[in-house]
Amino acid sequence: MNAVKRSALAIDHGERRCGFAVADPLRLAVTPLAAWNDAANGLTLFDYIARLLEERDVDTFVIGLPRNMDGSEGPRAADVRAFAQRLGQRFPRVRAVFVDERLSTKAAEELLREAGIPPRQRKAHKDSFSALVLLREWIESEAR
Repeated sequence: MNAVKRSALAIDHGERRCGFAVADPLRLAVTPLAAWNDAANGLTLFDYIARLLEERDVDTFVIGLPRNMDGSEGPRAADVRAFAQRLGQRFPRVRAVFVDERLSTKAAEELLREAGIPPRQRKAHKDSFSALVLLREWIESEAR
């Protein structure tokens, strides 16, 4: 018997900003969400994530893991793994999976250009479009 699929929430974790994207339960539509910005939102990152979870039925966090071009873990990987551990403690019903985020920023920038987002507005959307790229890659890997 197949388990009921729920939404997946992708997180592109950054030091000051985190991008988010969500996939519907059927994994057909992926949507970038507003990014969390430490200076502007007035919410802690985990409170912001809690709000996102209140709005949707999520069973998977898809988290970008920084890696070097040779596949080894990048210098921020330990920070991201610690973040994922805290995420699991705060939201134990949601599993976390890691996706290699190499080249996700470049792919996000290409998507922003294709979407016609003006250059001055791209920085505000880059993190969430990076999360969208991560989510697409995870969905494709799950389909294989």
